[in-house]
Amino acid sequence: MILWQLFISFLKIGAFTLGGGIAMIPIMRREVVEKHGWLTDMDFLDGVAAAQSSPGPIAINMSVYVGYRIKGVPGMLVAVLGSVLPSFTSIIIIASLFNRYAQEPLVRKAFHALEPAVVSLIAWPLIQISQKVGLNWRNFWIPLSALIAVAFVGISPMYVIIVCIALTLIISHIKQKRGKN
Repeated sequence: MILWQLFISFLKIGAFTLGGGIAMIPIMRREVVEKHGWLTDMDFLDGVAAAQSSPGPIAINMSVYVGYRIKGVPGMLVAVLGSVLPSFTSIIIIASLFNRYAQEPLVRKAFHALEPAVVSLIAWPLIQISQKVGLNWRNFWIPLSALIAVAFVGISPMYVIIVCIALTLIISHIKQKRGKN
């Protein structure tokens, strides 16, 4: 029964998400954390971090993470299948029709109209997750510095992740030393 629920949940996520893997996160969170309670917010956030840090599409990585956490290898397989089936089907259909309709004004306008919705689908869960992990004005400099480093300075996200991990370990070590004294 749970495998079927996993498949249907990820089928819905895959079918009703426009804008790529990042846009799936709010829908996936609602389905996995709020609706079914399969994961806590912190577990989900850990999965997002792992999925973004791993090679490959974030949607597939999150499907692997959630499915495996819930029901092991069978859960992983049905979650991935559910998440890719709508995209695969859509791409086959679109590819067969693309050359014929891509330059139609109505089609171009429809795709252009979706862009603001995709931005909001990405922004809202970012705000929610920021609140849940305790982002405030004292520690806002951390994600802001990462954003500036990647977007404006051109530093690879890989290096930013490594520096963040190193800083976290150093700060944690310092706090432990202070706690022992």
